[in-house]
Amino acid sequence: MSNFLSRPLLFVRSFILLLVSLLSGNSLFAQQDAMFTQYMFNPLAINPAYAGSRNVISLTALHRNQWAGLQGAPKTTAFSADIPTWNNKLGLGILAFNDEIGVTKSTGFYGIYTYRIRFSDEGTLAIGLQFGATNYKAALSTVALRDAGDMVYSENINSLLPSFGAGIYYNTDKYYVGLSAPNLVRSFLRKDKFQYYSEVAARKFAHMFLMAGCVFDVNTDIKLKPSFLVKYVKGTPVQADINAQLWLKDVVSVGGSVRSDKSGAMLLEVQCSPQIRIGYSYDISNKALAAYNRGSHEIMLRYEFGFAKDKNISTRYF
Repeated sequence: MSNFLSRPLLFVRSFILLLVSLLSGNSLFAQQDAMFTQYMFNPLAINPAYAGSRNVISLTALHRNQWAGLQGAPKTTAFSADIPTWNNKLGLGILAFNDEIGVTKSTGFYGIYTYRIRFSDEGTLAIGLQFGATNYKAALSTVALRDAGDMVYSENINSLLPSFGAGIYYNTDKYYVGLSAPNLVRSFLRKDKFQYYSEVAARKFAHMFLMAGCVFDVNTDIKLKPSFLVKYVKGTPVQADINAQLWLKDVVSVGGSVRSDKSGAMLLEVQCSPQIRIGYSYDISNKALAAYNRGSHEIMLRYEFGFAKDKNISTRYF
């Protein structure tokens, strides 16, 4: 048994060292990936190792309208699907998204593969990889400038950026922990002659996520589910989210989030049926932004089903 356990643990250590080495290096400007407040409802958006972990076919859609009322504010839509296979030893999935901010637009599609190792303590260690590409567009010629002769904004950007990511995820029925970097490929966002000017050379850098959470009984009808997420991107401050949710009779969940940037969110989740779950969040901006927008809205819809009619789907918290 010790040899069986040592191999996964050795891989985990090697995986962490690989992520750290790939995240190091020189940077100019770090382009941030889109983020969802309800990442804890669908960790597949930030960790490919989550694929297949729910042991059912899972379809999830998310839409986020950030900083409502602010012109050019981010709007993001994402869809994911994952399925366990080969006696739950493998997980397969897809992730597609569209992210618009001002004159920029990013559209991506990824395929996901996960290998899952089941332990005798009912826990599962998953190792996931994702491959794909993102089409990044920027309509720079439409930007109103004081200096109409600025050549940097004379050409629009249309770049296809390759993507490769990896993650590890360990979970039981009571807790989970994960570490991931959804995209380890550092790319220039523009591939014309202006990319070499240091003042405009923006790059897309790797994002690293550490997440963990658990669930425990308050009484027979109420469960408490705390969780946290730490995000690191080279060239930007480390960001942290702390969340807490109360599940009432396994049907309704209410909770909130606080973040290191002094913003927060209110969370609502409803298990409409064994197959259908919906979620909603309302984000409250920090003082620097609160005067310029009406908050951020996000909605999530998940549909799940098993392989056979006699396979009952119990409430899953992760």
